[in-house]
Amino acid sequence: MRYETYCVAIKGQRVHMKTIIITGANSGIGYVTAKELAQDGHHIVFAGRSRERNEEAMEALKSELPDAQLSFEPLDLGSLQSVKEFGDAWAAKGQEIDILINNAGLAGQQGITTDGFELHFGVNHLGHFYLTHLLLPHLKKDQGARIVNVASRAHTRVKGISFDHLQERTRTTSGFPEYCESKLANVCFNRSLAPIVAERGIHTYALHPGVVASNIWSRLPGPIESFVKLFMLSNEDGAKTSIYCARSPECAKDNGLYYDKCRTKSVSKVVTPDLEKRLWDLSMEWCSLTSFG
Repeated sequence: MRYETYCVAIKGQRVHMKTIIITGANSGIGYVTAKELAQDGHHIVFAGRSRERNEEAMEALKSELPDAQLSFEPLDLGSLQSVKEFGDAWAAKGQEIDILINNAGLAGQQGITTDGFELHFGVNHLGHFYLTHLLLPHLKKDQGARIVNVASRAHTRVKGISFDHLQERTRTTSGFPEYCESKLANVCFNRSLAPIVAERGIHTYALHPGVVASNIWSRLPGPIESFVKLFMLSNEDGAKTSIYCARSPECAKDNGLYYDKCRTKSVSKVVTPDLEKRLWDLSMEWCSLTSFG
């Protein structure tokens, strides 16, 4: 059965212009998500590291949608200071947010963040954790605001999170185990976040976009990357569940759930309250927080 049979993205209704922040909107499923939501007449904020790459992406989108409302804000998820500067800059605007899409991610790389965290964990989880904390006060309360966390089915490929190695450089050559653990962290974060945002009338979602032929795999050796991408989804198909969680009325009342092909799905059995709490407590400590949002 084709992917489209499972997941038909619901068209948005032009009720009013929404402000939507998307991390990593300059390429891959982030770009497709931005394009689709811009077609609904919403203001899309491209949040990312490279001004040049993001402005090129916005120009490309504008060439297809001349009336699109787009803007760029600098954000390096591998630097908690950069994340804080983004939050401070947004607070200075005094502008409310309708939807936050934590989409940016990396895979198959080795390294360590500015703050000394394993690269995948620091960018894919901790940067988004801190960003969500900073932006939560600006998400519209009791008006259907949403937080969309792009996780992955890869979270089922590991037996837990290697907490003792999160403040070290990537240990494996492939970086894949670390990537899987960071996606497990995304799922745990989404579940822990749900009761907090529910009190404010806000909804949060995590999702598996499918194995997508995006730039996230660009660090693989050329022949391997080309072969692997033969079996992957297009960015257009990969973005469908993100778009669904961002605007579908079908999931408007859901909170803290995990989606695959626009349907709810069970998470890995390793996701337990104890794992969620340990991750949350350490994330709070590492971001120097005493309360969230």
